[in-house]
Amino acid sequence: MTITKTIEYPIYTSIGNSNKLTSLTVNIENKNTSHIVHRTVVKQMADKREGTASTKTRSEVRGGGRKPWKQKGSGRARAGSNRSPLWRGGGVTFGPRLRSYNKKLNRKEWRLALATVLYHKMKHTIVVENLTHLFQNPKTSIFIKTLVILDIPQDKKILLILDNINPHNKNLYLSARNIFNLNIMTTSNINILDLLSADHIIISKEALNIIQEIYNDNI
Repeated sequence: MTITKTIEYPIYTSIGNSNKLTSLTVNIENKNTSHIVHRTVVKQMADKREGTASTKTRSEVRGGGRKPWKQKGSGRARAGSNRSPLWRGGGVTFGPRLRSYNKKLNRKEWRLALATVLYHKMKHTIVVENLTHLFQNPKTSIFIKTLVILDIPQDKKILLILDNINPHNKNLYLSARNIFNLNIMTTSNINILDLLSADHIIISKEALNIIQEIYNDNI
């Protein structure tokens, strides 16, 4: 069962002032919250698996065409090939094969999980406007000072969500990417695992507008 909730975020400026509010209207899962989020996490972790482990069967191992010894009279057990799984250097029985671990998840289900996580991370999320204006040149120290102004400790996991990486905010990206425990993503690759693992989430005002616009029908 889904219910509609409105998330209100205070809008901070680059100098830490908060005198405005913005909202994000979302549809969240009411009863099966942990189930829907768990399914999404399992899918994302499974999609990361490459599935490239592979072994050769007896038919794929090179050699073994000649019968090692005659069928009868030698006193030894009968053998048809020296590439049998029973032999050293032979094929592998029931070994791993190339496969895909990808799991299917409906788009609406994924967006519902995303909205649910955003709602429950509301207290640890802030929206910042005009953040790119501080960075005329790449300068990591400026971003660190901004974190201090926003009262975000650097020893916690921080997630920075931008609208995209373009010439307008490239200096911001270059300034923040070297900070330990800080992860940068855009609205096009936002995902559940990074949202869940983050202790503090910083969303640019432009990114929040895109999130509301893209997911408005299903969030």
